[in-house]
Amino acid sequence: MMNLKKTSLLFALALMLQVAQAQKVKLFNGKDLSNWTIHGTEKWYVQDGELICESGPDKQYGYLSTNGKYKNFNLTLEFKQEANGNSGVFFRSSIEGVKISGWQVEVAPPKLHSGGIYESYGRGWLIQPKAEDEQWLKMGEWNTMRIQVQGDDVTTWLNGHEMIRLKDEKIGKGEGFIALQIHDGGGIKVHWRNIVLESL
Repeated sequence: MMNLKKTSLLFALALMLQVAQAQKVKLFNGKDLSNWTIHGTEKWYVQDGELICESGPDKQYGYLSTNGKYKNFNLTLEFKQEANGNSGVFFRSSIEGVKISGWQVEVAPPKLHSGGIYESYGRGWLIQPKAEDEQWLKMGEWNTMRIQVQGDDVTTWLNGHEMIRLKDEKIGKGEGFIALQIHDGGGIKVHWRNIVLESL
């Protein structure tokens, strides 16, 4: 009887682990841009297992969006900024040409509010990190960002430190994809890896 209970418990734990693993999805496979769509003329490519975005000759905005739409999730990714490093991670977004609608978690050079939330073609900055939290960005090194979006609540972390927490009714009604950005102006190059999404 005891062995049966132990077997049942182990089976239940294994099943729970399978469910948890099934909810996690690697959005970038480390090989190519499968399940992503390029918007604009800027450069997106894979090299040495990294996803790289780089300004092209037009020096305009560029986006790389997921083909899937995601509502409530934990998104974890790593980025390393080279040169200017002005980029971002959009969520619950849509696009026409290179005019994107939605919300961006900022990825920017030092003291330019990485981890803050900006609403494109809308209200602009919704929230910026506190001045003392700007220190957690490591320019030119790998950084880990975590973005949690659930209902109308958004929280971001940079290298394990909470950057912002926002409750916003308009975000709560949003729908759409996740996208990476190249800012306009030229001279931008950012490396990305380990882009993992966990559904909530």
